[in-house]
Amino acid sequence: MDLRPIGVFDSGLGGLTVMKELMAQLPYENIIYFGDTARLPYGTRSRETIIKYSMQCIRFLLTQNIKVVVIACNTASSMALDAVREVFDIPIIGVVKPGAAAAVKATRNGRVGIIGTEATVQSGSYARAIASLDSHIQTRSIACSLFVPIVEEGWSDTPIAYLTAERYLGPLKEWGADTLILGCTHYPLLMDTISKVMGPDVILVNPAIGTALEVKRILEQRDMLNKSGQEPEYLYYLSDFSQRFKQIGSRFLNREIEYAGKVDIENY
Repeated sequence: MDLRPIGVFDSGLGGLTVMKELMAQLPYENIIYFGDTARLPYGTRSRETIIKYSMQCIRFLLTQNIKVVVIACNTASSMALDAVREVFDIPIIGVVKPGAAAAVKATRNGRVGIIGTEATVQSGSYARAIASLDSHIQTRSIACSLFVPIVEEGWSDTPIAYLTAERYLGPLKEWGADTLILGCTHYPLLMDTISKVMGPDVILVNPAIGTALEVKRILEQRDMLNKSGQEPEYLYYLSDFSQRFKQIGSRFLNREIEYAGKVDIENY
């Protein structure tokens, strides 16, 4: 048994959707969340910058005596996962491979759509991960840059969200995708709207679910699960604090966030 916390980081608030799934799958695990809100979005940064930022985020989390790192950011998972694994001697899990595996399992016609930030789409990480699992599956990717601000404004279930989704997703619907990967941590909050646009027969894959299950598998395999049965502790840190974090974050988690500490991430 290992009582140390799980460390989770993201470029901002979206990674809280991953934390939510970790809470559901691992109800006794302590979790520390770091949101790099001073430097968001990662989706428009270069690969070198994203690797640098990811290194700093992990260095901070290591000061909190964590036992595993979850990169809850699709962009950082796409661009920096291999680089940070070469540096740090701790299990590090990204969201891309679990999401790809879930899509491969779900598709019936072999056509998988991928939506995400510009950086995630340009990296081709989901397409490569899917090809490594099943080379016969076809993929198409679309960057949906406006989805993040729509979610953060609380407009997920509005006509604005629907019309935006219709514009972005039309080509994937016409192409005949029967499975769609929500390749950004904000996008699960748009699931109802996206489902209305794509239709009931299209399976929406939230990589956060597969990521939480992968973390659980690794902790079980290494006998690192927290089996204490005690109420877990959830701590939140940001590189730039704003009142919106509590408001938006509480909506992402469906639970109140009472406090978040501020970290000078450039010191790491």
